[in-house]
Amino acid sequence: MPKDIWITDTTFRDGQQSREPFTTEQIVKIYDYLHALGGPKGIIKQSEFFVYSKKDRDAVYKCLERGYEFPEVTTWIRASKKDFELAKNIGIKETGILVSCSDFHIFYKMKMTRKQVLDHYLGIVKDCMDLGIRPRCHLEDITRADFYGFVVPFVAELNKLSIESGIPVKIRACDTMGYGVSYPGAVLPRSVQGIIYGLHHHARVPSDMLEWHGHNDFYRAVQNSSTAWLYGCSSVNTTLFGIGERTGNTPLEAMIFEYAQFKGTTDGVDTRIITEIAEYFEKEVGCEIPVRTPFVGKNFNVTRAGIHADGLLKNEEIYNIFDTDKLLNRPVRVAVSETSGLSGVAHWMNAFYRLKGERALDKKHPVVVKVKEWVDAEYEAGRIIFISEEELIKQIEMASEELGIKIGE
Repeated sequence: MPKDIWITDTTFRDGQQSREPFTTEQIVKIYDYLHALGGPKGIIKQSEFFVYSKKDRDAVYKCLERGYEFPEVTTWIRASKKDFELAKNIGIKETGILVSCSDFHIFYKMKMTRKQVLDHYLGIVKDCMDLGIRPRCHLEDITRADFYGFVVPFVAELNKLSIESGIPVKIRACDTMGYGVSYPGAVLPRSVQGIIYGLHHHARVPSDMLEWHGHNDFYRAVQNSSTAWLYGCSSVNTTLFGIGERTGNTPLEAMIFEYAQFKGTTDGVDTRIITEIAEYFEKEVGCEIPVRTPFVGKNFNVTRAGIHADGLLKNEEIYNIFDTDKLLNRPVRVAVSETSGLSGVAHWMNAFYRLKGERALDKKHPVVVKVKEWVDAEYEAGRIIFISEEELIKQIEMASEELGIKIGE
């Protein structure tokens, strides 16, 4: 694994393609969040934008006005001189260029031979360099490409251009359809480690010029991105909450925690900002996050089993992945049902009312017992659904008043 690894973001480009467009205000707010989440070392190094519409350009200008070093504002444009000039006039220093590399794209979409498309791509990259813009070549559909027959020779030619011009060329390996695998013994073009090894050692691309862009069609986006890091790729491309085409992209928040596990530190990243962003997406952007989504879903750290609730009450580490309260401002929760038991009710109350240490309630507390009696009566009467938060609050208040006990005192 390279000494330095980092994350890039394509929420405003690939992510936005899959949903109704963000407003300018939303883009700027999310960009502010990305800057804050990247921490003092800026581990979220770049964010990618469209520049086609006036709204897109307004958002780019406003984000540039922030003056942040990280994430750097970059673009994704069509391969035309007009678009390169547009990016240059805006003040963009790096832009993504689509260079589809599988035979599916070369023959069926581009209607060219490999030689024709290679010459076409090199001409486009030269045009980009002539304007002093760093090209980031998006090798679309690399996991279905002839790796040593086309990809490596093409990237080798890009390296020659880079040496001649003195302008670095970044290579983004795009697993467009999610075919990449990280199994030992897997062969190219599907082997993620084989792709990264080949680009690094045979095409001579430095680690800091390599980027992995994965899709989640086969549930491998996070695994493949992590593998890319491990085998010599410094950068992994992501979107917030994995939004993106079809099944989505690699979730940015997932790679924050992968980074922490690989490096043994968060490098100053305040992971609680992830929760703030999720709340903003749901309340202001109107993006519904599936309830079981790791780290951000409503139920990601909610347990419904009574035996698990009892374990949580004794020691939270037994059934919580980490201190979710400390790292995400999301205390572990227990959903109350007929299987929750006294421990489940006690844990729910402690979590909801933030009762810790000596203030925490045990399963013998009179209010806990009273509420549990009501829960039992509900299910004995034929109830089949979980107890809602509103119902529990009401019953706790009624029990507290009846017993003359104020929770938390």
